[in-house]
Amino acid sequence: MTSSLTPRNGGNLPALSAPPLIRLDAYVAEDGSTVVNGHLLEMGGTRPPNEAILDAIAMFARTLGAPVAATVIDRSVLQVARLRVHPDGSSRTIADEEDLPPGRERTAAEEEAFPPLARVERIIQHAQRGELHAASVLASALREHLTLRRGAEDELSLEARAIEAYLAYQRGDYMLSTVLALTVARIRCRTDLNRAAPEVARATAAWQRLTDDGQVATRGQELLHMWEHLATEGIPLEPSHQAMARAVRSRLERGTRSLSAAATAPPTAPAVTAGQGPIAPEDTPLSPTRRGIRRFTRRPGRSAGSQS
Repeated sequence: MTSSLTPRNGGNLPALSAPPLIRLDAYVAEDGSTVVNGHLLEMGGTRPPNEAILDAIAMFARTLGAPVAATVIDRSVLQVARLRVHPDGSSRTIADEEDLPPGRERTAAEEEAFPPLARVERIIQHAQRGELHAASVLASALREHLTLRRGAEDELSLEARAIEAYLAYQRGDYMLSTVLALTVARIRCRTDLNRAAPEVARATAAWQRLTDDGQVATRGQELLHMWEHLATEGIPLEPSHQAMARAVRSRLERGTRSLSAAATAPPTAPAVTAGQGPIAPEDTPLSPTRRGIRRFTRRPGRSAGSQS
């Protein structure tokens, strides 16, 4: 962290009351796994995720010598919290309108301080060591925060979602892998047809591992619409992609649900048409926390790092 990121007063001393310049991020997975700024935290037994998050952020505030802002996505309670944490360990939740104002300059500063590509490298390192759960939690955290900050269609958000889909496939969670990969393919079909075919192929590869008849029919119907959409638009397909498209149609035709029965389900074709349907329906919406929520509120001097 460079000194230019530290708010200073007229005497070139850290201005402890200055507004934060950098927003940190934290993530709590459904199983309680906790990530702060792309690092998986060791929870130390029964330590609650909110306590671990506040300790980590307070330590950063003391190092910086100034208050810091933080956004916490907590999937265990389907909430997103905005925090203000001070060097003395005190913290409070704030309303959305009290948060740091958005803007390209702030986003660039935050991502320069905590580069997404460095986080991707850390995810890959975990995966190469066979630590697929850790890699998956880090990938989920990266995708969630990039999507919240930049939107689901942003290039970095898409790459993070694709990595998450790949890791789910490696773990044998083919349903999650299919859902994530389908979203990437769906967005590519809306925004960049020339790059869509490989993404539809990845979604097809995960879908081929599904065994639930209902999911096979529903997800397969959307895949079939995507392959047909690419063909209609004149996108050249590799022989392997053409074979995948035929395999989708064949499986739907010979499945327990015929192709015509599957077509009676809610139509998914509009998903590849820009401006229609939810972009990422699997992203369960997060509710903003109330200002002053207790689990993220601390009085001065309460952080574990400040205790002797």
